[in-house]
Amino acid sequence: MATLWNWWISDQGAHTSALQFSFPPDKTTMAVDSELTDIAATVYDAIRLVRDPEKDATLEDLNVVSEEGIKVTRFNEDKYLITVEFVPTISHCSLATLIGLCIRVKLMRALPFPFKADIHLAPGSHDTEHEVNKQINDKERVAAALENPNLARVVEECLVERDC
Repeated sequence: MATLWNWWISDQGAHTSALQFSFPPDKTTMAVDSELTDIAATVYDAIRLVRDPEKDATLEDLNVVSEEGIKVTRFNEDKYLITVEFVPTISHCSLATLIGLCIRVKLMRALPFPFKADIHLAPGSHDTEHEVNKQINDKERVAAALENPNLARVVEECLVERDC
């Protein structure tokens, strides 16, 4: 939407007003929107079958991930910013960090294009939301976690797709 700004000064001080004009989207904008929607669907398809570390169910089955929780924007010409918001099954889930790690690893393996991922808990969905978000988005912490053979084994078990 285009915005036309009007400025004027009166004896009461400076004033600003905005008039907004809506223009129909052009074909380029529609193509970009379609591309980003397709990438979001690809991301969802990649992570929806990740298994919960404790339950014999997928993150999709448990409503931990949803299509609405995935946003894709263009980071630059050839790279995307993928935002994944997930909701743990309980607000004190001790495995929320592990779930975020599994999502990150699945994306690293499944997506054939360059991207930056921002994986985080839905606001208010976890007791230690800030700390979990910090851990799953810190490169050094992710690398260290994946060097731990026990943790790497659990991640691998969560990423194995099983026949339904």
